Amino acid sequence: MKRFRADWLLPIVDDPIRDGWVSVDGDRIVDLGNGPVPDAVDLGRAVILPGLVNAHTHLELAYLHGRVPPGDSFNGWIRALMALRRQYPNPADPGILSAARAAIASAQAAGTALFGDISNTLVTVPLLREAGAAAQVFYELLGFNAPDPGGRVTAAHEAAAAAGVDAGRVRIALAPHAPYSVSPMLFKAIRADLDRAAAPVSSVHLGESVDEIEFLRHGKGAIRQTLEDLGVWNPDWKPPGTSPVVYLSDLGFLDRSVLAVHGVQFDGDDLSRLAALGSTVVSCPRSNRHVGAGDPPLEAFYAMDVDVAFGTDSLASVADMNLFAELTEARRLAPRVSARRLLESATLVGARALGFERDFGSIQAGRCAALLAVPVPEGVTDVEEYLLTGIGPERISWLT
Repeated sequence: MKRFRADWLLPIVDDPIRDGWVSVDGDRIVDLGNGPVPDAVDLGRAVILPGLVNAHTHLELAYLHGRVPPGDSFNGWIRALMALRRQYPNPADPGILSAARAAIASAQAAGTALFGDISNTLVTVPLLREAGAAAQVFYELLGFNAPDPGGRVTAAHEAAAAAGVDAGRVRIALAPHAPYSVSPMLFKAIRADLDRAAAPVSSVHLGESVDEIEFLRHGKGAIRQTLEDLGVWNPDWKPPGTSPVVYLSDLGFLDRSVLAVHGVQFDGDDLSRLAALGSTVVSCPRSNRHVGAGDPPLEAFYAMDVDVAFGTDSLASVADMNLFAELTEARRLAPRVSARRLLESATLVGARALGFERDFGSIQAGRCAALLAVPVPEGVTDVEEYLLTGIGPERISWLT
């Protein structure tokens, strides 16, 4: 049994505890409280909080760090990314694996305890297990003109089974990429697969850019041109003439098991619908700016009572894997949202959306003892707000 004491303890599910302590037995939290406690490791002027949840990233793209310049438009940025990826056809390329391994390590050093990782190849699954990480890996499917959606899902299941679909703390689930890269029938096939799962969870890039809005409303624009250039355009597809949220809601795909990632273009009607469905929006504001998508309406997400989690996205579009840096950007975009709600988004909400809330995201008896300590400078009285000011890995310690 170990005990840790600090001037502040952030359970997330309750108010901050002054002069707080937490007891740990093995890898589990046993108890917590405040006041004197015997045999505690005294961390002094510091705050103890649960490890963070990076609910959306692409670890297998880490090898592209610094190689895809900021974009003026999202579609242009994506085309540049695809051109680079085509130069590395082997997903097991040593450079890809080495960069992904380093990205996992840097995220952990910056306080990430749980990952929501998007993978087209599943090469990150053994790397996450090797690192002792917890993760929901989303095996991402594309196919705007897929001739056999059911067969695609079956083949994906076979690949996931070979990788160990639910072995230990790294789980695998199927996920569609986006409404402009996945056919309606493939969406329905993935949804049917979700409905058969004991604990369904999936993810989709949604409402990320004006290009996506133009494509779904009118079937025109830069995205259609890209699909034609790639030879995957389906001439039988008809634009739904709606927003991305309405489109996938009408297809029956969206519900509380689905993470809707980005949402830069969501309006009030979209957010009302997502709130009613119980879907979680995963915001990646630093990436959105880099790829030319713009800033998400983050304050509106909270004002409309939508559950919000945070992700860094990939190192192709952000400077680092530090979720505290993402929180700093979130504070800039949402000055009227309380620090407590932003921290809850980076911990408990993300853990719940990924299906790991019984283990991660809060300091409670029985939860995993994935605990961080951050020193607090003299003069700081609002530690929750302080944690949004840009905490670097050099200031972060793992307690267990």
